[in-house]
Amino acid sequence: MYSFVNMDLKNKVVWITGASSGIGEGLCYAFAKEGCKLVLSARRAEELLRVKQQTQLKDEDVLLLPIDLEKNSEALVWVQKVIEKFGRIDVLINNGGLSQKGNAMDTTLEVERKIMEINYFGNVALTKAVIPIMKKQQAGNIVVTTSILGKFGLPFHSTYAASKHALYGFYDSLRMELKPHHIKVLLVAPGFIKTNASINSLNADGSLSNENSPAQINGMETSVFARKLISALKSNRTHIYIGKKELLSVPFKMLFPNLFYQLMIKLSKGK
Repeated sequence: MYSFVNMDLKNKVVWITGASSGIGEGLCYAFAKEGCKLVLSARRAEELLRVKQQTQLKDEDVLLLPIDLEKNSEALVWVQKVIEKFGRIDVLINNGGLSQKGNAMDTTLEVERKIMEINYFGNVALTKAVIPIMKKQQAGNIVVTTSILGKFGLPFHSTYAASKHALYGFYDSLRMELKPHHIKVLLVAPGFIKTNASINSLNADGSLSNENSPAQINGMETSVFARKLISALKSNRTHIYIGKKELLSVPFKMLFPNLFYQLMIKLSKGK
């Protein structure tokens, strides 16, 4: 019977999107240490090459596959390139995405569409392109990086939160549909992780933020995050929160919703 309980990751083909920096980069190093064969995807080819060199994996064990999730109509072409290299896909880690910060009424529809195209449609399109391969294998695992903002909204992050809420709705449903095919779905909700996500986020008009967040500066190291994700994958989890004290906001919101929103409004003033 197919199971990921105590699974041995050695020689598994693991495809990581958003692999050029942040969480994705940290995952590349962690899975390389597990002895995996890696497919590294992001827009910046030169950064993918840098990450590949840092993994110290042999050329035959790594495929650099630059992709733009906004151009997700090409997903089947991307999948074919992976199959040509490795012949299979054992784990897909949908980690690529884009953050946003801006007043909801000031955020242009172009920015709204761009965020959703990358964070939701690009994510889903790649998953749908990979699933037929996993069905043939009668084995596979789909890991999705969501966010604690997939569980509640915050002022000035409406579009980003919406994209992460959408991922929960899709993958919680998909998980049940894939069970007969022995394909597992793991949703991973990070809290504050030490990355450049805030710097690279979009303002309401589509310009780059270029401003870091104190919460992310003091966030969890990506190497720690990666170890926790791999542990969840090996133990057959369906969902995990990974972060520090900010994770307490999820049960707090569920137990005391009115107080939660009053506090969030107060904390957001002046931002």
